[in-house]
Amino acid sequence: MDVQFGGLVTRIKADIAAGVATEDICYSLQETVFAMLTEVAERALSHTNKKALVLGGGVACNARLQQMCMQMCAERGATCYVPAREFLVDNAAMIAATGILMHERGAATLIEQSAILPHQRTDQVVVSWRE
Repeated sequence: MDVQFGGLVTRIKADIAAGVATEDICYSLQETVFAMLTEVAERALSHTNKKALVLGGGVACNARLQQMCMQMCAERGATCYVPAREFLVDNAAMIAATGILMHERGAATLIEQSAILPHQRTDQVVVSWRE
């Protein structure tokens, strides 16, 4: 369910060079990116046979993204959940909460064995700390 935005950057540069109004570029960028994210979310729901979507992260605060995802979910008989803003904007708190859950269930990684895995996908993460 990867998305790639390289073509958008090229298009934005062309629009800027052509003198397209900044507000039009921004609106088009938002609509395109959110449509892509909504499509990926719909595909994920379909492939997993799930009936619920939970938006997360700072971008989930955007009312337009919420609207698009809620409409998509309504059309496919799913439910879209958007946590309160206070739970969306602080990724450090989400990471810390996950760390606490992992620690409480015995999951540990020595610093010497830790590494940044920039190409690791979320579906490749072994979740050993959930019941």
